[in-house]
Amino acid sequence: MLHLNQVEFTQGSFSLVANFKIQTGAKVAVIGPSGEGKSTLLHGIAGFLKPTRGNIRWAGEPMPNHPGLRPISLLFQDHNLFPHLTVFNNVAIGLNPRLRLSAPQKKQVSLALQKVGLQDRNESYPSDLSGGQRGRIGLARVLLRQRPLLLLDEPFAALGPALKDEMLEALDNVLSSNSATALMVTHDPQDALIFADQAILVADGYASAPQPIQEFFDDPPRALKAYLGNRT
Repeated sequence: MLHLNQVEFTQGSFSLVANFKIQTGAKVAVIGPSGEGKSTLLHGIAGFLKPTRGNIRWAGEPMPNHPGLRPISLLFQDHNLFPHLTVFNNVAIGLNPRLRLSAPQKKQVSLALQKVGLQDRNESYPSDLSGGQRGRIGLARVLLRQRPLLLLDEPFAALGPALKDEMLEALDNVLSSNSATALMVTHDPQDALIFADQAILVADGYASAPQPIQEFFDDPPRALKAYLGNRT
């Protein structure tokens, strides 16, 4: 379980308060108006932003202070790729930042690439690939790391509808294989409905407690209704 206990994150004059629990294995859409703190919430959970009050716990224990020690994988719009590394090494770096892999670890990388359909692109570079293929590199790294908590900040926002649906399906397969808990920032209600079973609204300086996704859109909070207009 992820527990944000009376947490406040502050950046300059902006502050965001969160006080909720997310059950292990949940898939949660983080949605709300632009500039209201959705990315701030993810960065705080990841440890890149320290809370000014409150604390964050995972599985009943306080989160480590150092971001690298938290049980978290991250996926953003650029998919966290290194342009000078091959596809294989972009995934392998999830196991060892110095890319010094044992034979069993190399097999793990190959298997992760196979699971996302990139087994034939080991020696390619990100610039050689389509947007969907670059997204799959990020998913392969997530699969390989097998961290129990995944944070996604609009990772597929730049993709067209068909490719986005394909990537959401691939993400669902990765999460199912890892039994991971995931929070994904999105501006698209349809993406939220495809991906998530719960939703959090971030608006007016507050991140709400998760609620069932269908209820969330059937009876949207005032701030969400104003933001989405007729799109629901």
